[in-house]
Amino acid sequence: MAQGKVLVAQGGGPTAVINQSLVGVVLEARRHAGMGQVYGALHGVRGIVDEAFLDLSRETTASLERVAATPASALGSTRDKPDLKYCQEILKVLQAHDIGHFFYIGGNDSSDTVRIVAEEARKAGHKLRSIHIPKTIDNDLVENDHTPGYPSAARFVAQAFAGLDLDNRALPGVYLAVVMGRHAGFLTAASALARKSPDDGPHLIYLPERHFSLEAFLGDVKRVMDAKGRCIVAVSEGIHDASGTPILNSMVKTLDRDAHGNVQLSGTGALADLLVDEVKSKLGFKRVRSDTFGYLQRAFSGCVSDVDQREAREVGEAAVHYAAAGSSNGSVAIKRIGEYAVDYTLLPLETVAGKTKTMADAFIAESGTDVTPAFAEYLRPLLGTGMPETHRLRPNRVEKILKR
Repeated sequence: MAQGKVLVAQGGGPTAVINQSLVGVVLEARRHAGMGQVYGALHGVRGIVDEAFLDLSRETTASLERVAATPASALGSTRDKPDLKYCQEILKVLQAHDIGHFFYIGGNDSSDTVRIVAEEARKAGHKLRSIHIPKTIDNDLVENDHTPGYPSAARFVAQAFAGLDLDNRALPGVYLAVVMGRHAGFLTAASALARKSPDDGPHLIYLPERHFSLEAFLGDVKRVMDAKGRCIVAVSEGIHDASGTPILNSMVKTLDRDAHGNVQLSGTGALADLLVDEVKSKLGFKRVRSDTFGYLQRAFSGCVSDVDQREAREVGEAAVHYAAAGSSNGSVAIKRIGEYAVDYTLLPLETVAGKTKTMADAFIAESGTDVTPAFAEYLRPLLGTGMPETHRLRPNRVEKILKR
């Protein structure tokens, strides 16, 4: 088993439960004699290179538990995507501080960083156990049934659309919300769990797993409006045309890009505004509204799934167990068993690193504008207990007296 200190860091977008994984690592590492002081890197891999560490061994258990129940990344995060040279600098710091166990909580890019660091440590003869701990609201890590952070974000989306449906029912019109998801539509699909009755919204759901046609979209909206007098639409930020070009690219000439060179989809209302303008100008509907959920869904404290909290803690604990066993480096994965239970396995880093999972065809309706009952069955147990219930008045109409 590798000896030495423990270093844990958080990368990528914050979630409502990422601190549960952090605290799971810290408290579990304290119980293992082969693990020394536990350090936390501020702002992910950038903090490692800068040697910006906190000594988490000095935190009280009570303080850590309060942090665990707090959304977003307590250590801070980063969007840095390390290349080989960057990872070699990381390794130099790990060696200098006698780090024997490296835990990185993040998504697919983070898992790739762990893979490179582990390989460089092997080449250098440095005894380092490197474990990736899963996290992403996009739910797009391969070989995972689901990913910590996603259930709470999905709970937010489902509850938001339940409220939006009530609002739209009171003041009918077209309402459109853009939800996070560049390549995978899991989060946008969660809007379907807002429905209680057959006529509840969202009435149309557009996912990046299917090609998006503006003409077909306008036809769908008109059809729903003609039938129901109102229409609620859930749109993934990553919708694209048949050539794979994001719809936002094809409609806007100048676009901002993130640190990875990707077109900035989150944190901007451009897509929603463009689609609303198309509905107004082409269909003539006057009451057309939109929102872009943006960063709201990532770490919203009022919509945390208790299932998500528990599993996020357990993946952190499992990572320490696997590191202590000293068998290999790897990425912790969640596997579903039975009606609903989970087990935690350790996958080879190359199995997960840099790969993206998308929604299975079995989860997407043939129309391409809805999800199937199979998806609802998949998601429902992840949302946790205490989902709000809505109710409506019975349609006991009073007979008219005045004949007009």
